[in-house]
Amino acid sequence: MVTFLKKWQAELRMTFTGHPQSTPDWVLRLAEGNDPGYHLPGSAVWAVHGSMSTIVAGIRVLLMQSLHPGALAGVYDHSSFKRDPLGRLANTIRWIFTVSYGSMDAAHMATQFVRRVHDSVKGSYVDAHGQTRDYSANDPELLRWVHVAYADSFVAAHRIWGGAVPGGADAYIREWAQAGRLMGVEDPPLSLAEVASEMDQWYASGHLRADERLRETIDFIRYPPLKASLQPGYRILFAAAVASLEPRYRELLGLEKARFGPIPFPSILAARVVLAVVRLTLGRSGPSEQAARKRLRRLGYEA
Repeated sequence: MVTFLKKWQAELRMTFTGHPQSTPDWVLRLAEGNDPGYHLPGSAVWAVHGSMSTIVAGIRVLLMQSLHPGALAGVYDHSSFKRDPLGRLANTIRWIFTVSYGSMDAAHMATQFVRRVHDSVKGSYVDAHGQTRDYSANDPELLRWVHVAYADSFVAAHRIWGGAVPGGADAYIREWAQAGRLMGVEDPPLSLAEVASEMDQWYASGHLRADERLRETIDFIRYPPLKASLQPGYRILFAAAVASLEPRYRELLGLEKARFGPIPFPSILAARVVLAVVRLTLGRSGPSEQAARKRLRRLGYEA
């Protein structure tokens, strides 16, 4: 049993960081820097991103972001999501956790790297109205959609599977707006009401749509190339992410809540069990948070 748990722990670490045994160098470097960073212990960002709910939120936001054909084209045409999906996941986690836990300098450097990568992500796509449009990953419109869909998904998932958030959802959205500004989002939403309003506007605009690329992407998100030991838990978390979507987005995505024949599958409860097991396996505080606390103690921000 101990051997199995250690193997499962290594596979989880590989999935989230790209390193099965040791802590990645970029995580260790979060202890470096001479400023406290944008977010501190007790912040809404630390509460949300330190929760296991982020795993379901990550699946949910991939589904949501794919509804914009421009955002989907950037991933489909340029990303390594098929060739190396876990590597892409690890890179995304690296940016999120660096902005969440790193110094301001580290957050800026990580964001500059992402934006440089985005500079080459260009092309064209057919929009929901049948018109061919050029896109760039750094387009303000696409950056805004990605940011708003992210905020919507992380708040929704944390409301179901997370704990208390200091200041509530509004505080999280207000704090994480800084990440949007770093990426080039102008005047990002600062409250849950503003996020909801923008999501309504996106839905009403007709820009969001389903096509063959979206269906292929959804199939890939549903059945990623994970280790066999992780697949049952992932299936539950995927079902939970789908259950957490608003009905109108489930309809656009062509997805339905999981069922056992006529009986609804209790995906919300099942995901709670899976996330508790993951938390038990990985520990109550992640290495990124531990590195950040080390930096803060050195700077005198924590006893």
